[in-house]
Amino acid sequence: MKTRHLLCSVAIGLTFASCQWGVPKQQKEAVVTDTLVYTYKTIHERAADCGDKPDSSCTVVQVKYPVFTGQKTLNDSVAGKLTSMFAMDGKPDSSVALMSKKFLQAYMDFKKGDPRSEMYFELNSYAKVLVQDSSLTTLEVGGYSYQGGAHGASATFFINWDTKANKDIALDDLFKTGYQDKLKGIAETIFRKDEKLSDTATLANDYFFKDNKFALNDNFSITPTGLKFVYNEYEIKPYAAGITTLVIPYSQIKSLLRPNTVVTKYAK
Repeated sequence: MKTRHLLCSVAIGLTFASCQWGVPKQQKEAVVTDTLVYTYKTIHERAADCGDKPDSSCTVVQVKYPVFTGQKTLNDSVAGKLTSMFAMDGKPDSSVALMSKKFLQAYMDFKKGDPRSEMYFELNSYAKVLVQDSSLTTLEVGGYSYQGGAHGASATFFINWDTKANKDIALDDLFKTGYQDKLKGIAETIFRKDEKLSDTATLANDYFFKDNKFALNDNFSITPTGLKFVYNEYEIKPYAAGITTLVIPYSQIKSLLRPNTVVTKYAK
């Protein structure tokens, strides 16, 4: 309860009296945000042959990501996403720093094999906090890498972190048992509408779905309006088509959601 106070003094001999009045007002309920403390760390490394060249014309590694205080499991999850996105040998490195060193070494090995080449590599990746409150921390992890060849590669992934349980959130944590087929049906209807496809149009010609049947992946972020799924390059379309985003509003999946989860506050 918030009250405006006014202190009044009236001199009557040696006695002082005070008076108080005001219109009571309701205090707004406190909103808890940024419950996890973090700072952003940046790795910026240049190849030995960069010299006076700007970053835009030589081999550079640039990685920026949050480090959460006292949250080893979450920090490991962030590092795991960063090191696995563009793993050169198909296996993620044990740390972001080691990934950076190995990337630069791969470039130097390439130059030894072809010293006259003007080609340079690039690794520019990041992790950033999108949403954080007392129960949920959502991060986007993405970037671009070029390691020779016709073109580079871009990717976007997400981490939805249950702050209280200290674990990554899977679709099974949000939906009731047996949700898969119903969720896929809703998602396919949205996908076909976004892609301007009829209900019976084949997916064989322009997409890479297994057996030419729509499938929903598990690369999603929890947003205030719905679940946002992202298909990366080459996942369901050719490289030139880029990434594909699919948003499923909570209003269409409310009956499938478990009660009392991190999305309950959104799906009202």
